[in-house]
Amino acid sequence: MSGPYRAPVAKIEINGALLAYDEAGSGSPVVLVHAGIADRRMWRGQLPALAARHRVITVDLRGYGDSELPPAPFAHHDDVVGLLDALGIAQAALVGCSFGGKVAVDTALAYPERVSALALFGAPVSGNEWSEETEQLWDELVGELDPEDFAATATGEVRFWVVGPTRRPEDVDPELIRFAEELDRRALAAELALSAVEVGELDPPAIDRLAELRMPVLVGTGADDLADLRRLADRIAAEAPQGVRLPDVPDAAHLLPLERPEPVNAALLDFLP
Repeated sequence: MSGPYRAPVAKIEINGALLAYDEAGSGSPVVLVHAGIADRRMWRGQLPALAARHRVITVDLRGYGDSELPPAPFAHHDDVVGLLDALGIAQAALVGCSFGGKVAVDTALAYPERVSALALFGAPVSGNEWSEETEQLWDELVGELDPEDFAATATGEVRFWVVGPTRRPEDVDPELIRFAEELDRRALAAELALSAVEVGELDPPAIDRLAELRMPVLVGTGADDLADLRRLADRIAAEAPQGVRLPDVPDAAHLLPLERPEPVNAALLDFLP
């Protein structure tokens, strides 16, 4: 007996690798870049909502989700622009969550003419250092993990990032925790594979270049996300010439677009060109 039908995954060749992506809608282009503990599926609440007005593309970064990881050196920000080239897009808005926000900022600094706007949720930036407070929080909430035990590591990482330091697991939708752990188990396999490949970094890094972000920049965090990331969001919005800081979204932590799609979608539809 055959299993349930799954539509074939759309893939496109970018800089020598096949990257998986989804596309919907028409209008001004928007590319959604996923968190490092996730893949393109984390945007399930944004794709249909934004597609009413925009050409929306969600992509699995190289090595993540359904995308390939050839052994050749590469940089994620080069792949984002390679995706635009392959899809015939001269300029797009980039929306990034967490690590995807870092990639989006690096792309905007490396290729400013290709990025019409930036929307960042819980985003670190290249060159930023975690505070001692965050390091201590990790030790208290998670502790030592076996990097080869993906299930246990995913449970710990979801406790830290998705539940967050100010909530308890029982305060959070169990379906969100289940789905986040599923996403993270797959992402951990990607990170392990990526550790064997030379991944290029933006040089100089973004942390001291935020004033170069000349496009409109929207920055948001969940109220239950790390204090480091909420402070960094304040800094990005203050230093980017067209930066706008959203109020923190209540009862949400690091994967804000996945956990609270309604306020995120409303903010994006109001902001995106």
